[in-house]
Amino acid sequence: MLQLDAAALAQRLPLGALVPALREMFIAGCEVPQRHTHRIGETGTVLLMPAWQAGRHLGVKTINIFPGNSALGLPGLHAIYLLFDANTGVPVALMDGSELTARRTAAASALAAHYLARADVQHLVVLGSGRVATLLPEAYRQVRPKLQRVTVWNHRPEGAERLAAQLREQGFNAQASTDLEAAVRSACIVSCATLARQALVQGAWLAPGTHLDLIGSFAPDTREADAACFTRSRVFVDTEEALLKAGDLVQAAAEGQFNPARLQATLAQLCRGQHAGRQQGGDVTVFKAVGSAQEDLAAAELALASAVTPGG
Repeated sequence: MLQLDAAALAQRLPLGALVPALREMFIAGCEVPQRHTHRIGETGTVLLMPAWQAGRHLGVKTINIFPGNSALGLPGLHAIYLLFDANTGVPVALMDGSELTARRTAAASALAAHYLARADVQHLVVLGSGRVATLLPEAYRQVRPKLQRVTVWNHRPEGAERLAAQLREQGFNAQASTDLEAAVRSACIVSCATLARQALVQGAWLAPGTHLDLIGSFAPDTREADAACFTRSRVFVDTEEALLKAGDLVQAAAEGQFNPARLQATLAQLCRGQHAGRQQGGDVTVFKAVGSAQEDLAAAELALASAVTPGG
């Protein structure tokens, strides 16, 4: 059985290849049961995410989310991914699920931005400084090559400073900011990759034409944006499961500020051309993702194909 650690996956899953791989998977489709979510102790969460295509592969990811790990100097997310032959059930590969998750998450945000962000995007604001946050600027640049300026905000300013320095080494005009409102008001894209439980982004701050990307709210009690972000925007999701699981949407609906009937489209519908995406330059668009096992499967198959290619 092939084993791919984080370093190997980083080499085999370049974002420039992963974004179109996700698009192909969303167009083709696969079997994706709803993920299992279980509480571990007071703050831990374990997610079980299977997906398969008959005659090809079956994949299962186990992902553990422990927000308190940051105080221990540990990542808040740990995961493994198992890929099997869907014809025989034989294990094919064991992969580092954390790196796979981070890369496919950033790639999915970029794929959505291909349809939802303005073509002239130049300024990205990133909330968070974890692994996904480090990948977002390069991911967005795959679909919006004019992007050069990045502002980083984090609840711990030293984390924002560290990420900004890293992004400058990659050629971005990056800076850290402690003024979140000012950063959001000047952004073309606002991308949130946090484990926040209270709203960070306020709808009143979003300028016309802004695209808001919400990554971190994976459970009903997590939240990155207030209800006003949804009352004045066109809302899209990665899958309809977001309507049930994402705290941003669940809480806004409970407050009477978001009607699920206002949902514009899923990412699959965007990829299949069933919805045009952004329609006017002044639209405020929101993409809410909770993650999909079909994204994991697409990434795992891409990594496997690269691993078996001569010289890969």
